[in-house]
Amino acid sequence: MPYILIFPLLIVVFLLSGLRVAQEYERAIVFRLGRFIGIKGPGLYYLIPILDTQQKVDIRTKTVDLEQQETITKDSVTIKVNAVLWFRIVDSAKSILEVANYNQAVYQFSVTALRNIIGQHLLDEVLKEREKINQTLQKIVDAATQPWGIKIEMVEMKDVEIPESMQRAMAREAEAIREKRARLIKAEAELDASIKLTQGARQMEESPLALELRRMQMLSEIGIDNNTTTVILIPSEFSSAARSFAEMMAKKENPE
Repeated sequence: MPYILIFPLLIVVFLLSGLRVAQEYERAIVFRLGRFIGIKGPGLYYLIPILDTQQKVDIRTKTVDLEQQETITKDSVTIKVNAVLWFRIVDSAKSILEVANYNQAVYQFSVTALRNIIGQHLLDEVLKEREKINQTLQKIVDAATQPWGIKIEMVEMKDVEIPESMQRAMAREAEAIREKRARLIKAEAELDASIKLTQGARQMEESPLALELRRMQMLSEIGIDNNTTTVILIPSEFSSAARSFAEMMAKKENPE
């Protein structure tokens, strides 16, 4: 009697062994006798024991750290660049059926694309236009991985290491640019000052009274300093008028 119960129990256990559970972020690629029959999950699903097999894939966003690459820019400068890439699976079946190891494939192609795109840009472009290079790299890798059912979400260059000799040269260049900017600003200030002085001279030429007022103002400014000797230029008209006034006063006092 016990042997009769064991056989049905084994059948039940065998049938129940086909029950599977996939997490919300997982998908199961199911094969029956080696042929792809569909995608299961998330949740509870059933596989025919012995006949069905599965491969699970994680559809969450993955991060790939691209190790430092030594490459040459378009202007023949050797630099070291590393980057980070984010991708996720959008077609679970293609990620298993179209490529043997999608993680390794994405990594290798991204490294190769990074080296190629750096070689197409000058050093200044690599340093100043990172965002543009990141977007270009993302489009290139995304186009290549699309047949594998993979979406490249973002690519970011983390660090760009340049030789010390080039760093010193760039520092000298930056210093020269700053000095040039300072000289241009000074020259513009002198130009503005000369224009104002020219305008002032024309105004004084048209109005002698303005010239004399400016002269008196200069005398007051000179008086502020502790100068021992001050030379004052007085127009000849002033001296002639003063002489005539003195002679007139003298005649009034001494009519004879």
